[in-house]
Amino acid sequence: MLHTDRQAGQVLPVVIFGARLRPDGAPGVTLWLRLAAAHAFGETHAPVLYVPTGGPAHPSGLREGRVMATLLGAAGVPPDALLVEDTAPDTLASVIACTRLLRQRGHVGPVAVASSAYHLPRCLVLMRMMGWPVVRVPPPPVPAARRWSKRWLWRLREVAALPWDVLLLAGHLLRAGRDGD
Repeated sequence: MLHTDRQAGQVLPVVIFGARLRPDGAPGVTLWLRLAAAHAFGETHAPVLYVPTGGPAHPSGLREGRVMATLLGAAGVPPDALLVEDTAPDTLASVIACTRLLRQRGHVGPVAVASSAYHLPRCLVLMRMMGWPVVRVPPPPVPAARRWSKRWLWRLREVAALPWDVLLLAGHLLRAGRDGD
């Protein structure tokens, strides 16, 4: 099962990182695959609290976190098993906002992290930096992009984004510690 100190019956938050919505506001392939992987994990690791995150305002007015919550609800997830974070415009902001939400709820145990294979390492590192013991949700078994060139572009973006976000988060943590947060 899990390689954590989670006690029987303790709820495991599953943070699901968002992905861009299609122009019509519908979830794209990447979002569907991340959501399916998180839901499959949750079905075998109950009890879980799904934490869909992502909130860049879409022209349709929809937000990634809310779209994922709606889809999870349609899949039978009860409302009390959902904690939506729909304000964060990017990965780093999602990590900070989800940490704030979970700590406000008094959660101190491990956190499961769900994303695509190319994005998951950055999410795991940032959540660990925020002090969470993390559980890796197995990423979707198929890539969201069929074209090899697109997958390589995503990987290259992650190579640059990881050290950048680590530096930004380190600065955030230093400021928070200095300000007493």
